[in-house]
Amino acid sequence: MRQIISIALFAIAALLLTLLPGGLWGGLLTANLKTGIAIPWAVLAMAIILWLAWRYAGGHGPPASTSLARRRYRRANPVAGGVFAWALLANALALTALAGLWIVLFQLVKIPGNAPPDFSKYSWVTVGLLLVTSAVAGAICEEVGMRGYLQGRLERSLPPPAAIVIAALVLAPGHALTQGFVWPILLFYFLADVTYGATAWLTDSILPGIVAHGVGLLVFLALIWPHDAARAHILAGGGDAWFWIHAAQALVCGGLAVGAFWRLARITAATRATPSQVSSIPA
Repeated sequence: MRQIISIALFAIAALLLTLLPGGLWGGLLTANLKTGIAIPWAVLAMAIILWLAWRYAGGHGPPASTSLARRRYRRANPVAGGVFAWALLANALALTALAGLWIVLFQLVKIPGNAPPDFSKYSWVTVGLLLVTSAVAGAICEEVGMRGYLQGRLERSLPPPAAIVIAALVLAPGHALTQGFVWPILLFYFLADVTYGATAWLTDSILPGIVAHGVGLLVFLALIWPHDAARAHILAGGGDAWFWIHAAQALVCGGLAVGAFWRLARITAATRATPSQVSSIPA
């Protein structure tokens, strides 16, 4: 019972710390928009916050007694080049499948969706900086907090698949608070979080997940979510050829992603068995 309480408290703390930087970025962006976005100072401020948080999560700073544990939980371990490449390929296929799934779900069910800010009056350089910062901040915070700290803690007590699922469920309220407590939203983010969780487990690192997660967020922020308002519900004539193309995209790429993750699992099992043959890249 004591262990369950300890894990539950750890999960709550990890969730709050994961969501906190996103709230800080939202506040900085709002303040920057009010003072004039011609000079995007919020980007620099957020970069400094992320750098300090990354270092602290990795063991820098007091107290010294938790330094080693923080470094281990951050899970920013080096990854062999071949493993990194397969992890990115598997995630690219998963991202393509999830993009198709989001569009299909949005046309099947009435979803609140995302309402991105109106950046039409700003330069493309400014908009690009803001979108990249949002993507990088979201990717780093979630991967460190959920796939590093929480999932790493759960893997010490539970089978890895159970740890992956529980970490995804813990993060679900955070997604739902901003996008709605509806089953398509919960399903979509559950699948995405399981994908990143599997990546962290198979590679024993959050580094591939940060890259894949950041690219995924950028794709959705720039190409998917801004067009949600224009998507027609299937009952209102939205079931055109593109609907079926996106459905096929979700199914085919989803199947290919499963195959790629299966291959990644075999590669990581082999490299762990022969560590002397693994060439690593720096963290």
